[in-house]
Amino acid sequence: QVQLVESGGGLVQAGGSLRLSCAASGRTFSNYGMGWFRQAPGKEREFVAAITRSGGTTDYADSVKGRFTIGRDNAKNTVYLQMNSLKPVDTAVYYCAAKYTVLLYRAANGYDYWGQGTQVTVSS
Repeated sequence: QVQLVESGGGLVQAGGSLRLSCAASGRTFSNYGMGWFRQAPGKEREFVAAITRSGGTTDYADSVKGRFTIGRDNAKNTVYLQMNSLKPVDTAVYYCAAKYTVLLYRAANGYDYWGQGTQVTVSS
C-alpha cells in the first residue's frame, strides 16, 4: 500500500501561484511514477501532469503546459506541482496518484493509489 496526502491548495486570484505537495508513505517511493489530476464540479477527472519515477521525464496536459511544473524529491518521498499564471478554469480538486511503473501515464484508471485531494480555487 502507498498512502498519499496532498497539501498546498487554497484560494488565489487569477494570475497568482500555488505549489501543491503530495507526501507518500508505505512503499519505496522511487519505484512509482506519479501523476496529478484534477476534477471540477460536474466534470470528469482529468490529467494534469505526470513524472517518471526517476524524475527525468515529465508530461503535461496542453491546458497547463508552460504554466505548471511537476517535480519530485525521492529523498523526501514527495511530488510537487508548481502552478503559475493560474486561471479561474484551473479551479478544481487536485489529486496526486501513484503507479508502479517506469513509464508515464495519462489515464486515471491506470493508477494504483490516490490521495484525498486538495481544493484549488482561482478567483477572477
